[in-house]
Amino acid sequence: MSQSAARSSAQSPHTSAHDGEHAEVRQRRLTGERAAFFAERTAFTDVTFADGESPLKHASGIDLDECWFQWKYPLWYCDDVTVRRSTWLEMARAGVWYTNRIAVEDSTIEAPKNFRRCRDVTLHNVDLTHADETLWSCTDVTMENVVARGDYFGMNCERIDASNFRLVGNYPFDGAKDVTIRDSRLVSKDAFWNTRNVTVEHSFICGEYLGWNSENLTLVDCTIESLQGLCYARNLTLRHCRLVNTTLAFEYSTVDADVDSTIDSVINPSSGTIRSFGIGELTMDPARIDPSATRIETKEEHA
Repeated sequence: MSQSAARSSAQSPHTSAHDGEHAEVRQRRLTGERAAFFAERTAFTDVTFADGESPLKHASGIDLDECWFQWKYPLWYCDDVTVRRSTWLEMARAGVWYTNRIAVEDSTIEAPKNFRRCRDVTLHNVDLTHADETLWSCTDVTMENVVARGDYFGMNCERIDASNFRLVGNYPFDGAKDVTIRDSRLVSKDAFWNTRNVTVEHSFICGEYLGWNSENLTLVDCTIESLQGLCYARNLTLRHCRLVNTTLAFEYSTVDADVDSTIDSVINPSSGTIRSFGIGELTMDPARIDPSATRIETKEEHA
């Protein structure tokens, strides 16, 4: 099929739709650059977007169900997009950029560098199997039952709400602001660096250097394993957390920590209170910090 024919096959149902109605494109294979350029109020079902960049650039008010994206930049500069039961193959990289109000559910995204500078993003039951450099500089993001594997996830995002999120990948959420994560598992080195106003609840975090240079990082009912974690943090709060095999914690941090475990080692916190079942090795070097600025409390395990 020629490029012009591919465009025509996508656009003709749209142009024949009456105002306020949705056109339909079913069981088609669209090829060529900008195959459905500026599509409006169109439902795409069982459609393969094959070779050809930017097939849905500037689309608005579109629904995609059981669709396949095989090539780069499928959804750029779009508004009001719903995607269900669809797949981005590996070469459909940089798939959703500069797009507002997009919801993706029950879908698989194999391509990296997805979701950049988008607003109002909802992901539900989504697998991101190659999530390197994904979800950068996005605002108002909701994630539920999302699985991601890849480094540098969520950089510089604002206002994220995530539940049942599972991530394997390093350096997530660097520079992010106003983030809430619940009931999740992160296997991640250097998580939450340079963040502001992050709360993580009822979750498991494993990886060294957790939370460095963060401000207002709050961890509630979490299990944490981190070499030299939670250092250089400002206004760090822990509530009913367990620190497992965690050493050299809290260096140069201002901290209010209520820990329901022993802590293997703590080194030179700047100030605050640390309550735990005991600290294996405590270093308070007066040449580096003011030891009197931090209160160390030992509590009973069954208190």
